[in-house]
Amino acid sequence: MSGEVILVVLIIVGLIGRSPIIATAACILLIVKLVHLERYLPAIERRGLEIGLLCLTFSVLVPFASGRITTKEIAGALTSWPGWIALAGGAIATYVNGKGLEMLKFDPQLIVGLVIGSILGIVFFRGIPVGPLMAAGITAILYKLLTLILERID
Repeated sequence: MSGEVILVVLIIVGLIGRSPIIATAACILLIVKLVHLERYLPAIERRGLEIGLLCLTFSVLVPFASGRITTKEIAGALTSWPGWIALAGGAIATYVNGKGLEMLKFDPQLIVGLVIGSILGIVFFRGIPVGPLMAAGITAILYKLLTLILERID
């Protein structure tokens, strides 16, 4: 029964924090549990991130598909200094995400802190949860920095 209670708490936190994404996800998972469809939870866990990233990628690529962004605009963006910064940002973000994935494979219980931290970021800082990989990547970087600092102190 504790899983259901936690989901209800997350629904309340999502509503209070005005985070429809957290509230909706918790509601759907609560329905899955209450309708006794728990056998699908491993599949949701395994493929949910991929489906979410696919939907996010769809929304980002719609301007290309609809023709709102032209080839000339793409070329202009890739030949300007903000475009180069965006390229670097994208490359760095994917690198950090990879480090986050490595960290989650190494220490999967960190997901609890990442989820709670994401909820706190949503509620108190009006943040947007774009994925646990970036949160894990930032955690990996902070962990590495703290390790280096503590090694120099000792």
